[in-house]
Order: sequence, then C-alpha cells, then structure tokens
Amino acid sequence: MDLTNRTVLIVGGTSGIGRELAHRFAAAGSTVAVGGRSEKALAQLAGEGFGTFTVDVTDDASVTRARDAVLARHPELDTVVTMSGVMLLEDLRDPAHFEAARTTVDTNLLGTIRVIDAFTPHLVRRGAGVFVTVTSGIAFLPFPPMPTYAASKAAVHAYSEALRAQLAGADVEVVELVPPAVAMVGQQKVNPHALPLDGFATEVMDLLAENPTPHEILVKGVHMHRWAERDGTYDDLVAQRSKALAMLPGREG
Repeated sequence: MDLTNRTVLIVGGTSGIGRELAHRFAAAGSTVAVGGRSEKALAQLAGEGFGTFTVDVTDDASVTRARDAVLARHPELDTVVTMSGVMLLEDLRDPAHFEAARTTVDTNLLGTIRVIDAFTPHLVRRGAGVFVTVTSGIAFLPFPPMPTYAASKAAVHAYSEALRAQLAGADVEVVELVPPAVAMVGQQKVNPHALPLDGFATEVMDLLAENPTPHEILVKGVHMHRWAERDGTYDDLVAQRSKALAMLPGREG
C-alpha cells in the first residue's frame, strides 16, 4: 500500500490506536479524516488539521449522514479503516451480562458492517480502494473474562475473509489489522505485557507499506495469539488466560 498519497477515513479514530494511525498516515503524506462520537476529541483533531465527522456506528442514520458528509468533502476517498470497538467484562453466570453482549455485538460487529456497507458502493465505483478492518489477537485466542468481545472479533475476522472474496473482482482490497494488547500513553503499568503504542504503530505502518500488502497485519507480538492452534499451544494458553476470571466481581477464578 502506498501510504504517501491516500485519502483515508478512520472511523473510531478519536483515541488510542485509531488516533495514532491517523497521525501516522498524515505524517506519511496522506489526507486523513477521522470519525467518532467524542465532540471534544474531534475538536482537538480538527485543530490539528484533520477533517472530522461525527458518527455513531450503532446508529444507521448516523453512519449514513457521516458517509454523505465525508464523500462530499473527500470524493477521492480510497481507504476506510473501521476502528470503533468496545471491550466489556461479562460474568456469564449472571444473565444481566446480556446488555454488555448486545452493546459489544452492535458496536464491534454490526458497527463494522454498517461502515463497510456505507462505503462499499463508492469504492466499487472507483474501481480501487482498501477497507482496513480491525479484529484482535483475542479473536484467535479467547480471553475468558470478555467472551462476547472475543466472539465479535472472531466474527469480524470471518466477515473480512468473505468480504475480501466478494470484492476481489472490484479491485477493492480488504486488510485485517490484528492488534495484541497495546498500552496507550500512561497505561503501560495496566498490562506489563502490552506493546507500547508507538512501537506497535511503527510496525503496523511498515507492514501496510509492504508490496503486496498482507491480508492480515500481524505484528510480532500477536503471533502467539494468531497461531496458537497451529502451534499446539492453544489449550494451555486458554487455561492460563482463564486465571483472569478472578477479576470478575465475586469470582476467585
């Protein structure tokens, strides 16, 4: 992927990985627009020179309005990154977890589909473009305290594979970004195994720039997750990660 002259929309780019990638694409020479719900963050990004658009990926009408506004300002749009997502703890012994599950699926899976559906006709008409979907290492190696998060990201992986096959004849690429745990600025102590955001973003941009661009963007830190079944480590790693169930209220593991 040529990173120097693209027109990129990052939906869910107001914080974290999405915001960092917005800065990296811009630094490489691309025009970058950011969509999200936080008006404060959008105002900050607008002050930094980014195009900004309010969008709630759980709302059909909001996605449609954002699509129309983006294409009116950036008719040359060729890259759409679907970053929006939530990570919620769930105790499956308590039926009250269902609301968290509903929110997770509506944001992570259906939100991704809404954004892709909104921009597919445009990219197909152009005859070229890229969707970047975002899954997680947890899609391939579940983290038991977040069951629906894992399921939603596994679903986005499967959807990305099908989307790639269906859009192949239209010359629209589908690239899946698979992050491991990434430590945002000031959060390194929360998970000492998390990758620093700066190093993660550098590795991601290097992989995106490869020719051809890999179907899956796998930084070295996520290989353990992605290839656990192939490598025969899956059962042991899931058992190890199940110890984290102790973080749920009233649970000791």
